[in-house]
Amino acid sequence: MSRTADTSVSLPPADTGGADPQRWKALIFIALAQLMVVLDATIVNIALPTAQQDLGISDGNRQWVITAYALAFGGLLLFGGRIADIWGRRRTFVAGLVGFAVASALGGAATTEAMMLASRALQGVFGALLAPAALSLLAVMFTDAKERAKAFGIYGAIAGGGGAVGLLLGGFLTEYLNWRWTFYVNIPFAVVAAVGAYFVIREPSGARNRAPLDIPGVILSTTGLVALVYGFTRAEHSGWTDAWTIGMFVLSVVLLAAFVAVEAKVKAPLLPLRVLTERNRAGVYLSLGLAVIAMFGLFLFLTYYLQVVRGYSPVKTGFAFMPMVVGMIVGSTQIGTRLMTRVAPRLLMAPGFLLAGLGMLLLTQLDLNSSYTTVVMPAQLLLGLGMGTAFMPAMSLATYGVDPADSGVASAMVNTSQQVGGAIGTALLNTIAASATSAYIKDNAAGAGDPKVLQFEGMVHGFTSAIWWAVGILFTSAVIAFTLITSGRPEMSGGAGSSGEGAEDEVKVPVVMH
Repeated sequence: MSRTADTSVSLPPADTGGADPQRWKALIFIALAQLMVVLDATIVNIALPTAQQDLGISDGNRQWVITAYALAFGGLLLFGGRIADIWGRRRTFVAGLVGFAVASALGGAATTEAMMLASRALQGVFGALLAPAALSLLAVMFTDAKERAKAFGIYGAIAGGGGAVGLLLGGFLTEYLNWRWTFYVNIPFAVVAAVGAYFVIREPSGARNRAPLDIPGVILSTTGLVALVYGFTRAEHSGWTDAWTIGMFVLSVVLLAAFVAVEAKVKAPLLPLRVLTERNRAGVYLSLGLAVIAMFGLFLFLTYYLQVVRGYSPVKTGFAFMPMVVGMIVGSTQIGTRLMTRVAPRLLMAPGFLLAGLGMLLLTQLDLNSSYTTVVMPAQLLLGLGMGTAFMPAMSLATYGVDPADSGVASAMVNTSQQVGGAIGTALLNTIAASATSAYIKDNAAGAGDPKVLQFEGMVHGFTSAIWWAVGILFTSAVIAFTLITSGRPEMSGGAGSSGEGAEDEVKVPVVMH
């Protein structure tokens, strides 16, 4: 177990000559790459029915178009984070972008089911290199508290709202061009970001971790996370009592427990336990992962509600998600950024999750004829504002105070909590919704009139039943953030030594002793 000492290490004051003069240009390309990765998590969903028909993918195998990406991405994130620490973040970042572009081109040109699934798995592999490298570059390039708040505000808005933008872009591309463009669109993103990163990003010296790669840790963490993510994705379509589902969960527990035991003993661990045992970072990983469970479930339910129940086109559905995107941007770049250097992170994260929970609570009132302007839109605005406000300090705090040599793997843990949370959210909440729908239809079949209306009523009842769970999850996230996260304002993070002459010009980072 780690503990935080009273000793503090002073980082350079704001606007020193040591700051990278091109850091804000670098942020543009880092943000562009992050947008591409987040978009890809949802943009393919809308194109999937058309792609399935064109490539002759069976109903039983279509879920693998989503699952192949999730397994590779979620399973290799820790490995990708440590590769960034060892190999260099800029080099890993550019390699991830180039590989992602190649994998996207392969997906767009797919002529068979095998080619499509291979491309999605490759996208996950290179995404696992790219995502932690992007976040860790921000962590080591922006050390001044106010600048860090602005940079992570932009990053948080993209990380939170990019999924909804993916639904909009996916609708446009599928409806007006072709499903293949949901893959091809990644190529210009990747090329611009890679070229810009190569010429603009200059990684701070001395930030690499030269320790040898922990091969047992790589094997155990990758197989453990793959088993966990696959368990949840299998539960979604095969049920929680399916033998393979249970087997995957048991296997993941055994592998991840063995991973923790190995990491506690090896000299150069893949994931130093000090990254996890510091209570503020642990609070961020846990609360953020839970919140993502609720948010990903909402994406799924609202997409089906708007398209199937209300008859919206893919493009109209995408536009219908825009209030959430606007809320995310405002919450991250205006509320979170402006207040982060003035109040403690938990005083942004806990109220943010509560506000998102209130927005989710409003959606429990959905019925067949709910008004978009009085129910769906205000609920999305509240959810976006709340999540945007909470995401920004969470992203920053997750890597704040980490040894620069560990910033890649600490960044990977943020992405891992989100990826696992997304897999759990889609599987868990969809299972709850499906069970509630079946029970409703069974209970009301005798006195029903139009079977189609009964089907829609059952579907909406299932959605609202699952959304109640999402409300509880968001409120739990708020409690965790408020109780576990005890860090003060960024300028005051060190506690001791934050007062006294010259203290206002220093960013204090606690030294984690273990």
